[in-house]
Amino acid sequence: MPKIDLSDVTNRLLELPRPAKRLIALGIDSLLCVLSVWTAFYLRLGEWPPLTAEPSYPILVSIVLALPIFVSFGLYRAIFRYADRESAVTVARAVALYSVPFACIYTFLGIDGVPRTVGLIQPILLLVMVGGSRALGRLLLHDSYLTRWRMIDRPRVLIYGAGSAGRQLASAILASGEMRLIGFIDDDPSLRRATMSGVAIHGPGDLAGLVTRHDVTDLLLAIPSATRARRGEIMHQLHELNLKVRTVPSFVELARGNLTVSDLRELEIEDLLGRPAVPPDEQLLRRNIEGEVVLVTGAGGSIGSELCRQILQARPSTLLLFDSSEFNLYALHQELIAAAPDAGLMPDVIVPLLGSIRDERRIGEVMGTWRPHTVFHAAAYKHVPLVEYNIVDGVQNNVLGTWNLAQAARQHGVANFLLVSTDKAVRPTNVMGATKRVAEMILQALQEAGSSTCFSMVRFGNVLGSSGSVVPLFRRQLAQGGPLTVTHEDITRYFMTIPEAAQLVLQAGAMACGGDVFVLDMGEPVRVIDLARNIIELSGLTVKDAANPHGDIEIRIAGLRPGEKLYEELLIAGQPTPTAHPRILRSNERFHDFTTLSEFMKNLSRLLEQGDAAAVRDELKRVVDEYAPNSPLADHVALAKDLPHGRVAPQRMPASSLH
Repeated sequence: MPKIDLSDVTNRLLELPRPAKRLIALGIDSLLCVLSVWTAFYLRLGEWPPLTAEPSYPILVSIVLALPIFVSFGLYRAIFRYADRESAVTVARAVALYSVPFACIYTFLGIDGVPRTVGLIQPILLLVMVGGSRALGRLLLHDSYLTRWRMIDRPRVLIYGAGSAGRQLASAILASGEMRLIGFIDDDPSLRRATMSGVAIHGPGDLAGLVTRHDVTDLLLAIPSATRARRGEIMHQLHELNLKVRTVPSFVELARGNLTVSDLRELEIEDLLGRPAVPPDEQLLRRNIEGEVVLVTGAGGSIGSELCRQILQARPSTLLLFDSSEFNLYALHQELIAAAPDAGLMPDVIVPLLGSIRDERRIGEVMGTWRPHTVFHAAAYKHVPLVEYNIVDGVQNNVLGTWNLAQAARQHGVANFLLVSTDKAVRPTNVMGATKRVAEMILQALQEAGSSTCFSMVRFGNVLGSSGSVVPLFRRQLAQGGPLTVTHEDITRYFMTIPEAAQLVLQAGAMACGGDVFVLDMGEPVRVIDLARNIIELSGLTVKDAANPHGDIEIRIAGLRPGEKLYEELLIAGQPTPTAHPRILRSNERFHDFTTLSEFMKNLSRLLEQGDAAAVRDELKRVVDEYAPNSPLADHVALAKDLPHGRVAPQRMPASSLH
C-alpha cells in the first residue's frame, strides 16, 4: 500500500484557490451535520439507525439551518490555519444561534420518530465537531503554511550555469533557505531535461516562460569564466524581464573556500562593457617598478589608489604615497600596510606623504630625499563643471602642479615620469580638458629640450566607479527612488574599469621611449542613457517612460553642463601606431617648444596670482590651439564680482557627473 505523504497533501490544499477552499469547508461542515445527527441518535437509542430512515429529515434540517448561519457569522472567511480563541468564540456563537430553531423543532415541538433529546444533544455534538475541525485544521496546516509563506516571501531564483559553480551555489541556497530555487538555465543542449539539486535544467529559450510561470525575481549568474561579451549576450536575453541579476565571484575567489549565498555580488555595469579584458603583461607591469623607489601623486584618488595597489604587487623598494587629502591618504596607507605581507614586503616600504603638487618646496623636498626612479602623476582636478566654476584653482593644480613636478623630476634625476591624462584633452571644450592638454605639452616640450628623464603620458576616457563618475551617481539616485539624470539623450563616453585603467597605465609607462602620447583602446563608445537603463534593469526594476508610464524609475534629461561635449575623442590628429600591447596605441601629436611654453608659464603664473579667471581662460586658448569653449565664463568668483554683495550668479548644478 503506497505511503501517504501528509506534507504533500497539506501543500496541495494550500495551493488551492480560496473559493475551492471555502467549498471544501462547506462540505466538511455538511458532513459534520450528518455525523452529529447520526451520533445523537446513537447516544439516545444505543444503536446506529440507517441514515435513510429517521435521521434523514433532521440531517436535512441541520444542514439547511447550519450553513447559512455559519456563512453569516463569517466562519468561511476565517482561515483554519489561523484558528484561535476568537474564532472558537465565533463558532460557539454560531452554533448557539443554530441550536435555538433546531431545539424548538425537535425538542419543544417534537417530530414523530425523532427523540426529543436529539434536539439538545446534536447542537452540543455539532459545536464539538465544528470547533474540533478548526483546531485540527490549525494543527495540520499552520506549520505547512508558515513554511510555505516563508518560501513565497523569499526571492525566487534561477541559476544561469549548471557547472561546478552552479552546483556549489545551489547547495548554498538549499542549505541557507534564504532563497527558493526554481531551476537552472544552461547553454549545453545535452543537459536539457536533466535535474540537479532536485530542480530541472532548462535552455535559454525557456527563460521568459519560467520567469512568468514561477514569478522569478532574481537571476544568479554562476558562470565565472564567462567573457564580458557573453555576459552582455545574457543581459540582452534578460531585457524587459525585470530580474535582479547577481553573480558568483571569480574562479580565484571561489578557490579560496566554499561558496555561500553571502558571496553573491551585484552584477556591476563594468561587467557588461561588451569587450573582453586583455590579460596584463606581467613583465611590463614590473618593469620600472620592481626593486625601485616609486612615487604616485594623487595616491588617494580612484586611479592613484589602484595604481598603488598594483605597484605594491610588483614589489617596489619604496612606495611613496603623495596626496593632499589627509583622509584619503590615511585610508590608503592602512589598506596597503595590511596588504604588504601578502606581497612579501614590510609595511615600512609604504611611505604616506601629505602635500600639494602646487607646493614647489614640498615637491623638491620629497624628490630630493627619496630620488624616485619612477613617478606616476595622477593628481588632478578632473570634474568638468567644478573646474569651470573654479578656473584659477583648477589651472593652478593641473598646469602649475604638473610644471612643478616635471621640473623637480628632471632636476633630481627621475628615470621615468608618466602623466595620467584624459580624452578631455583632445579638442577641449572645457577648462579641465585644456589644462590636461597643457600638462601633456609640458612633458612633450621637456622631453624635446633634452632630459635624462623619460617623460610620457597616457590618455583614456571615463573610468567606471571612479570618484565623480556617473555609475556611483546613478546608484545613489536609484537608491533614492530616482530619477536617474542624464545630461543629453545622445551623449556618449568611452568607459573602462579602474583595474583595467591602472594596469594599462603601468604597462604604457614601461614601453615609453620619451615624449610618448599613449592612447588606450577603449572599444566602442557607450550611450550614457543606455548605462542608465542597464543600471535600472540590473536592479530588477523597470524604466518609467512614455511607453511604460507605470514603470519604477524615470530617466530625466537635464541638459548639457558648461564645457560638456556630446562626444569624446582620443586622438587630436592622424592615425595612432601600434605598440607591443594590443590595447595600447602611440599617438604623434604636435606641441609648442620649451621656450614658448616657458614664456606661457610666466604669463600664466602672473594671471593666476592676480586671480583673473577670464584672462587665465584666454591664455589657455592662446596656447592650446584646439581649445574652443562651448559655454560662457562660469567661474563663480569672476561672476560674483559683477553682482552686488558678492552674490553668485545662478548656475545649474551638475546633474550627471561625467568627467
